Amino acid sequence: MTNHYFFCGIGGSGMLPLAAILRARGAKVSGSDRSLDAGRIAPKFDYLRSMGIELFAQDGSGLAEGMTLVASAAVEDTVPDMVRATELGLDRVTRPELLSQQLNAAAKSIAIGGTSGKSTVTGMVAWMLVATGREPTVMNGGVMKNFASPSAPFASALSGDPDLFVAEVDESDGSIALYTPTVAIVNNVSLDHKSMEELRSLFGNFLDAADKGAVNRDDAEALALAEGRDHVATFGFDGEATYRGSDLHLEDMGLTFTLRARGEVVPVALPMRGRHNAENALAALAAVGELGVPLEQAAGALARFLGLKRRLEKVGEVAGVAVYDDFGHNPDKVRATLRTLSHDPLLIMFQPHGYGPLKQMGEELAAVFAEHLKSGDKLYFPDPVYHGGTADKSRGSDWLSAEVRRNGGQATHIPDRDIIAARLAEEAEPGDTILVMGARDDSLIAYAQGIVASLAERS
Repeated sequence: MTNHYFFCGIGGSGMLPLAAILRARGAKVSGSDRSLDAGRIAPKFDYLRSMGIELFAQDGSGLAEGMTLVASAAVEDTVPDMVRATELGLDRVTRPELLSQQLNAAAKSIAIGGTSGKSTVTGMVAWMLVATGREPTVMNGGVMKNFASPSAPFASALSGDPDLFVAEVDESDGSIALYTPTVAIVNNVSLDHKSMEELRSLFGNFLDAADKGAVNRDDAEALALAEGRDHVATFGFDGEATYRGSDLHLEDMGLTFTLRARGEVVPVALPMRGRHNAENALAALAAVGELGVPLEQAAGALARFLGLKRRLEKVGEVAGVAVYDDFGHNPDKVRATLRTLSHDPLLIMFQPHGYGPLKQMGEELAAVFAEHLKSGDKLYFPDPVYHGGTADKSRGSDWLSAEVRRNGGQATHIPDRDIIAARLAEEAEPGDTILVMGARDDSLIAYAQGIVASLAERS
């Protein structure tokens, strides 16, 4: 392969950080994105250009002989860039293939897997390594607030030592099978993009490919993976865990617990809400612990961990109404968020992240909403994210809304999300929390900010 990579779909949450890492390592990088062609999310593309990455229309014009094409999973073969690459006979590599090449070449690596929490755990590991004097290369699917700055607003990657590599790895497309890390983490295993049988096999093989592993003892499916695998430690609030948390206190401004592991007793304070984030912290501490980082130093850094963009991120508060933006999109993530906000009166806009996911996990998603929403909470569904291409639209937001009601909950389908935004701003009262939820759509943060602006105008 050459040293010139062309990323088709370069604005994607998994593509941008990988492009940034390769560019920082001296490779020539260019790319295209349909969001760029549509005039959406200009700051993201300005950031890419600031790194010396040239961007083109997604019409084949940016491709030339000698390049290697990196294709996002969301890009169809009929896209002009893909057609042109075939005409030129270019080498092709998928995003996870290219990422696995970088991670597997490192002397030490941590690969973080699981249905939920991967990006947050990856961010915690990155921050603990940097705070304890190391310079990791980090590939994350979310923007890490500790590393974001005016010159690096989309800090989902760190370009450091190539021999210390940290990455979140994805099971949804089966690509988790490509990685051979020093330490493999499985945070949890639940229904998302694949059947449970497939997930058990993928995560089991992932652990087998690693020198060491650690799984969540509080998650029954993850714990089952430790059976018969002597190189796999456990973490959790279960008394038998290798990395055991106890004395958990959940507060509005954060949480505290005590870590007992490897003969150490370490106090942990985290300025983030929710039991799921306590479990994420244990996962991250297990990851660095298995790599040999002193736990007391690592835990001390967590007190200064700022979290990730779009992970239950408070966007603003006006006249007693708080507005949060959240990446929650599968049953596990939605359940964790609703539990964290269980005492807040909620008005929710949940945008399904595609028609395919509704077909795969729609029933469980509806059941989670019906179970966890309180009397008086309001839930609105706009139409699912759709960026073109072929999709079975037999299950849409109208179906999801009806399914929530069938489970005993309340939900309303309004196709246009702008109408929902106006309704949320109008209906909210002091003490309420407005929650914007969804994935695969970078405009949701601006959508939440728009609601804050509407509340300010109203007040």
